[in-house]
Amino acid sequence: MGGFLEYLALNWDHVVELAIGHAVVVSISLAIDIAIGVSLGVLVFNRERAANVALAITSTFLTIPSFALFGLFIPIFGLGYLPAVAALVMYGLLPILRNTIAGLRSVDPAVAESAQGMGMNARQRLLRIELPLAWPVIIAGVRVSTMLLMGIAAIAAIVGGPGLGEDIFSGLARVGSVTALDLVLGGILGIVVLALIFDTFFNVLGKLTTSRGIRD
Repeated sequence: MGGFLEYLALNWDHVVELAIGHAVVVSISLAIDIAIGVSLGVLVFNRERAANVALAITSTFLTIPSFALFGLFIPIFGLGYLPAVAALVMYGLLPILRNTIAGLRSVDPAVAESAQGMGMNARQRLLRIELPLAWPVIIAGVRVSTMLLMGIAAIAAIVGGPGLGEDIFSGLARVGSVTALDLVLGGILGIVVLALIFDTFFNVLGKLTTSRGIRD
């Protein structure tokens, strides 16, 4: 353990740089997933067949082996951020889409009818009533997606993507050497710390953006 702590002390700047890159690529992918997942969920939640098709397609994305998917994107996007973000967006879409649909469907129809009776049109009901009521379920999907992306982002190193996966793969390639275990442990612990930070952020955000009446 002392050797690992010494390794961190000597390579702190390097680990922090990789951690920042990891956080950035996950943040970009997650932002795209939220935009697509919530928008698509709003479009299909009250259309059973369209919702089933959307969920089936996004579920299929998760069955694709990550190494294969990253590799398939190299001829299309080259190396670096683009193939990493494209693959991560595909992997992170299902939890957000599924929870958006589930959250909107959980809204009591009587509440929507009351809003309609007050003169609200469909857009106003969605923005003022349905989405706020569904928000706790949606943010739970965002948190699940974040955890998925945080781990899978490490594999983006095989296509030159940023992040802590660089040290993990470097360590695995040097198995038996003095620094191999330190590299792998540093990458893994960095991902765990980032996951905790992101999850805490979205947990707090969910509480701050959910009305007290819904929380209670």
